[in-house]
Amino acid sequence: MPPSHPEAPAAADTVLQGGGACGELMRGLDWTRNPLGPPQHWPQELRVVVGIALGSQQPMLIVWGPQQTTLYNDGYAAMCGARHPAAMGRPFRELWFDIWDRVDPIITAAYDGISTSMEDIEFVMHRNGYPEETHFAFSYSPVRDNSGAVLGMFCACAEITAQVLMQRQRAKEREQMRQIFELALGAVAIVSGPDHRFTFANAAYRALTGRDDILGKPVTEALPEAAEQGFIELLDTVRATRQPYVGRGVEINLQRSPLGGRERRVLDFNYHPIGGFDGPAEGIFVQVIDITEQADAARQQQILNHELAHRMKNQLALVQAVANQTLRMASDLGAARLSLNQRIAVLARAQDMLLSGAAQETTLAEIVTVVTALHDDPAHRRFEIAGPELRVGPRAALSLSLMLHELSTNAAKYGALSLPGGTVQVTWRREEAGGPACLLLDWRESGGPPVVQPMHEGSGTRLLMAGVSGAEISRVSLDYRPNGLCCEIRVDLRGLAA
Repeated sequence: MPPSHPEAPAAADTVLQGGGACGELMRGLDWTRNPLGPPQHWPQELRVVVGIALGSQQPMLIVWGPQQTTLYNDGYAAMCGARHPAAMGRPFRELWFDIWDRVDPIITAAYDGISTSMEDIEFVMHRNGYPEETHFAFSYSPVRDNSGAVLGMFCACAEITAQVLMQRQRAKEREQMRQIFELALGAVAIVSGPDHRFTFANAAYRALTGRDDILGKPVTEALPEAAEQGFIELLDTVRATRQPYVGRGVEINLQRSPLGGRERRVLDFNYHPIGGFDGPAEGIFVQVIDITEQADAARQQQILNHELAHRMKNQLALVQAVANQTLRMASDLGAARLSLNQRIAVLARAQDMLLSGAAQETTLAEIVTVVTALHDDPAHRRFEIAGPELRVGPRAALSLSLMLHELSTNAAKYGALSLPGGTVQVTWRREEAGGPACLLLDWRESGGPPVVQPMHEGSGTRLLMAGVSGAEISRVSLDYRPNGLCCEIRVDLRGLAA
């Protein structure tokens, strides 16, 4: 520490009054042994800047004269670390010798009359005996006399190390959070402000919406179709009330391709407010899970359940019809038992083909024979079957089997096969004129009760109208003629082979 002289004249100099610990330190220095000399002889410019520094709470530094003597206030003393108080009144280079290669060009520029200002300069200092990263904001300004000559330098500065490290930590945390959101299950986005502007969207969200350029855009611009379907109102409500919103199984039509039409998607989503605890939320965290496939699967399962119920009712009615028909036409109980067992065996074989989904390539005649054998009777032929040899692929075989099974079941329940004298004619032919080669199959009932067209379309009718799976041409027409149902099935031969 520089020698202290309580009775030195500097103690009474008005320019050194106040200033806390650094003011007291200055008043105790022996200025007669310092290049600056006693304070009462300092130039007016130095006295002014010293008075400003000692009266300010902001860290301030003064470097004066050819020896670059250092003066500073309490705020700057904290920045000097363990080098205070020895640095007071000493050459500036002795204070910052460890970073002098960085400081020298700046102080030299100030003595050359050039000011320097930086919002953030980084140093690795040893001011406390160990290396530490530091950051400062400062302005070095030359101080001139009346002639314009530079007498020294004045610096108002602030150490911003804590702020920089905190910002870096926050940036690191944001980056970690961004990585977490990027890998999050489902689509994640963050929208901010009253216009809900996208500030983040992970790859899953961009894939869901079909947009790669939504960052920085408000939702109304980035996803206009979402705005049309009421989602902006939901965001506005969450922002205003700061209350989360959870949507389950919500349908939305998204324009996922600029050239295609809108695509229906089913979403589970969550809107959660961010910040703004004393007013509207600053932003909204958006998490979306696309459950379209699951929703479609559940809907399909529901349809299948209804279809299964329909099939079960049909089968029970079919068994009942077969039993009644067999008992009515049998000559004795033994013959009835034998005939009934045979017909139930045929029913089982037909069901195996219909329900296994593993039908192999076969012929159309084999399909018709297997499906209709259940309702036929060797003694009283109920079916007339005729047509050329045609090979049928496994997928088309299953579709045709289901369709013929539906027709024969309905005929046994309500149509020609429900009466003893009723018959069914099943014929097919190739047709090649005027387009792709096709199969034309006719189902014609006669001798049954009067036909009345149903008021509603049931699942059986829908199955028929769906046609043959995978065929390019597949048309089904039903004609409810009073004397018997007629059904025409047209399928292209390429689709028939599938």
